[in-house]
Amino acid sequence: MSFANLKRNRNSIDKLVAAAEATGGGEKSSYKDERMWKPTIDKMGNGYAVVRFLPAAEGQDLPWVRYWDHGFKGPTGKWYIERSLTSIGQEDPVGALNSKLWNMSDDDKSPTRKQARDQKRRLHHVANVLVVSDPANPDNEGKVFMYQFGKKIFDKIMDAMQPQYADETPMNPFDFWDGANFKIKIRKVDGWVNYDKSEFDSPTELSANEAYLEGVYNTLHPLSEFTDPKFYKTYAELEKKMNDVLGLQSEMPMAQQAMMNAESPAPVMRETPPQTIEEMTTASDDTEEEEDTMSYFAKLANS
Repeated sequence: MSFANLKRNRNSIDKLVAAAEATGGGEKSSYKDERMWKPTIDKMGNGYAVVRFLPAAEGQDLPWVRYWDHGFKGPTGKWYIERSLTSIGQEDPVGALNSKLWNMSDDDKSPTRKQARDQKRRLHHVANVLVVSDPANPDNEGKVFMYQFGKKIFDKIMDAMQPQYADETPMNPFDFWDGANFKIKIRKVDGWVNYDKSEFDSPTELSANEAYLEGVYNTLHPLSEFTDPKFYKTYAELEKKMNDVLGLQSEMPMAQQAMMNAESPAPVMRETPPQTIEEMTTASDDTEEEEDTMSYFAKLANS
């Protein structure tokens, strides 16, 4: 859709909510992706920034995408950090192994279920944002980036579009004219990065200057790489990487080897990998995503 048609054909809140409800919901490179933005967190675990979520780019139905990945360290000392094929509706080797590990025991505290949890898939959302205020990196202000975030922030987006109370008016956060700035407020709670205090400001148009809005629209980044199968490794490639990280040998059943590894001393799974903790867990909504994860494993157990 061209910018000229954007105002006439804006996504309705109902369409966005329906899409979010319908969806329920690769190895990271060591280089920095200049297209991606993330808030800076200081030594105390605090951070603050203001962004504006932006509409869907031309050729895209929705202003966000979502995908899953796996990130864990194996007994070999190597890291597995790859996008999950479940993001594109395909079976994933880590998911298949986790299913076997989960079904090996009925005890939630068993080594195999612990390993399955440590290797669980993690949910990420990606959207285009305009950075309104970035006190730690003011050079980012006024620029359009992709922003990756977790369940906590997505829930706040859903709450804005589908408020719980009668005195609250639904708001489309991705709208140029009727959207609102989002204040990202980060603090550390019990050792975890927490976004609970983040909130939307009052709705207001991003700018009355349509030439400026068109300029912003024309700099939106395509999000197709997160959902297009051609950007994903094959099942065989991922399985080979998984076996290498976990030290599994092809002649022995994977689940049997994984159980042997789970019963031996294993490295601490929550230590920081060769990426920032924000990239690994979206600072994370690990606790908030636990319900989604347990539901996922319950489905595996029943399959």
